[in-house]
Amino acid sequence: MTLKLKGKTAVFIDWANVYNWRKSLKWEVDIEKLFQYLKGYQKIKEIFFYFGTDQHPASKEQIKKAKQIGFKVVTKPVKYLPVEDKGIVVWKRKCDFDLEIGLDCFERLDKYSGFIFFSGDGDFATLYKRLTKRKKQTIVIFAQGHLGKEIRELKKGIYLCVVKKLKSLIKKNIPQP
Repeated sequence: MTLKLKGKTAVFIDWANVYNWRKSLKWEVDIEKLFQYLKGYQKIKEIFFYFGTDQHPASKEQIKKAKQIGFKVVTKPVKYLPVEDKGIVVWKRKCDFDLEIGLDCFERLDKYSGFIFFSGDGDFATLYKRLTKRKKQTIVIFAQGHLGKEIRELKKGIYLCVVKKLKSLIKKNIPQP
């Protein structure tokens, strides 16, 4: 799948959203393959990777790996919120980057004519509306079942791309035992 970019472009990856797609996709996105795929486009100039920091070794390793690969990593501490599940309180990991993504995008309005978002989060509908109003190319890459109704309701201006169209290019190969 080839994206038709109209000019200099920035990419914003909300990794917590992308990582959670694996359950419904039945496959995982490989961050190294994703980076290489995106770097294959000469018009893509910056690739941001948003991911929360906590004490878990896997989280620390993910951030380290993303930096080594070449992503512009944006991180902040994870919050743990109590959530009741079947009468039992469990602690849910939470780290929203909606504001950071929006601000990073708007700081680059004069620099880029295109913006790609890896997130189907409906909270970004206002951001997308404002980008398209300014005639910015807006591409939203999402997993089936992970696109907010607010995004689906946007009638024009954004290009929606289902991530499974990129599967052969960005799928993580998991060794079978």
